[in-house]
Amino acid sequence: MEQRKHWWNGQWGRLARRDVYLRTDADRWHVEQRTGGAEGVSRFYEFDSEEAAYEAIRALLVGSDTWRELSPRLPGGWQ
Repeated sequence: MEQRKHWWNGQWGRLARRDVYLRTDADRWHVEQRTGGAEGVSRFYEFDSEEAAYEAIRALLVGSDTWRELSPRLPGGWQ
């Protein structure tokens, strides 16, 4: 499974942090909605198309303007 995107609500702490991940595996698209950081609780959604996955992500990100996309770092620390 390959992680394509990661969004974070900009909040620290177990009670406030929210993350949304977009992953792909072959022809399936997976969205993870996580509450509470690395030790938190996750809900998983699976989609047949990238468009359907992005539609779900847009709905999950509604309600706050603090969401930011976290880009993966390239080897050596350069972005």
